[in-house]
Amino acid sequence: MKRLEGRVALVTGGLRGIGIATVERLLEEGAEVIIADLKAPDDADVQATLKQLGQASSYIQLNVTDEAQWEAAAASVRRDFGRLDILVNNAGIDGIGPVETMPFETWRRVMSVNSDALFLATKHCTILMSETGKKTRGGASIVNISSIMGLVGWIEASPYNASKGAARLFTKATALEFARKGMGIRVNSVHPGFVRTPLLQEGFDRAAELNTASTAQELLSTLDQMTPLGRVAEPSEIAATIAFLASDDASYMTGSELVVDGGWTAQ
Repeated sequence: MKRLEGRVALVTGGLRGIGIATVERLLEEGAEVIIADLKAPDDADVQATLKQLGQASSYIQLNVTDEAQWEAAAASVRRDFGRLDILVNNAGIDGIGPVETMPFETWRRVMSVNSDALFLATKHCTILMSETGKKTRGGASIVNISSIMGLVGWIEASPYNASKGAARLFTKATALEFARKGMGIRVNSVHPGFVRTPLLQEGFDRAAELNTASTAQELLSTLDQMTPLGRVAEPSEIAATIAFLASDDASYMTGSELVVDGGWTAQ
């Protein structure tokens, strides 16, 4: 039997990068997976993705910063599935630049997507997940995607650092709250290092435009060299960690932070 057979998962930011890799891995493990992202359900990319993934996948359009949409999403999951075993809060954006010139709206946008959305997701999914988790041996599982930048600072990335640090401690606070109340929900965070995703590529392209690197490829090569394992991660490697935390193999883990960075923060 596959580790997640009979489980239902919701993955935000699920159409690309770590998100789609996680969707694929959870499906391989036997879960039914709901992909949540910004595109409309009839978008060609959404339809192509669902066709490729098969019948165990479905899609909801969701702006993770909108509370009303989270209310609707939670109600939809209850109506269509009657349970929610796994919530992967993966949606995220970056924000770079000097503090003294950064527009406040940039700061607020990054904090809203990377931090506020975790609160909204947890708030509106907790009741259903608790009902599910109390009937499941390993409990329900929330996995919040933070970053190594939620552990250490990085130059000219203050909103990203702050938002991912908030994700780390929100994880620990809710893990303790749910455990003490016997709610049947485990909460853990994953802290990737640099991962070969569209978000990373977009950041490299912007850096090249700002002349902080000659080319995006030059910056990627530099990161490869600076990482002890000699390369940035593939999304599937982060997805494997998420699948572990979602499974009963991690039944005694809550409030934990798993660093998946090729040795970056060990230096």
